[in-house]
Amino acid sequence: MFSPLAAVDALPTLMAGFGLAFSLILAIGAQNAFVLRQGIRGQHVLPVVLTCAVSDAVLITAGVAGFGRLTTALPWFETVMLIGGILFLTWYGLRALRAAWTGGAALRTEGQGAQMALWPAVLTCLAFTWLNPHVYLDTVVLLGAISAQYTPAWIFGLGAVTASFVFFFTLGYGARLLAPVFVRPRAWQVLDALIGVVMLALALKLALM
Repeated sequence: MFSPLAAVDALPTLMAGFGLAFSLILAIGAQNAFVLRQGIRGQHVLPVVLTCAVSDAVLITAGVAGFGRLTTALPWFETVMLIGGILFLTWYGLRALRAAWTGGAALRTEGQGAQMALWPAVLTCLAFTWLNPHVYLDTVVLLGAISAQYTPAWIFGLGAVTASFVFFFTLGYGARLLAPVFVRPRAWQVLDALIGVVMLALALKLALM
């Protein structure tokens, strides 16, 4: 039975998992940039943040359960994910830069321009998550290895999963605070340009690994 005293004893382990996971996903990367953009537009925010958080939860759980050895057992797995990630980030980065250059309806606020359909948004989010080799290194390998230092390891994993849900829901719904700024098409062009640069920089970083 998990007593109140045991819960107090487990709190440092829970917070250790929360703090490490939060710091790992805090940097603005491809996935976070996409969530930010969807949040500002107010398009499919709940499905997008849930997709990110649940994906992280699956990967973190796999790492804590000891599946970090997968990359050792299947050497080709990381290479396939690496190539897929480079191609996808390059395509999305060029697409964002093109949108920044051309402007138009795609950069207007919700209700004025074309909306991204639900399934394309979810599939794009899944691609950003599962085609990024760094996700596997951070969640499955790193968090999985560090969780082994804590007893019980699942408390550390619970803290890490909680951090993921807190971060993505805060990012997705907190982005709406920036909506007044993005009434102007120029603001969307700047955001798309920044996203495009981030995506291409990440693609280059992966290519040089």
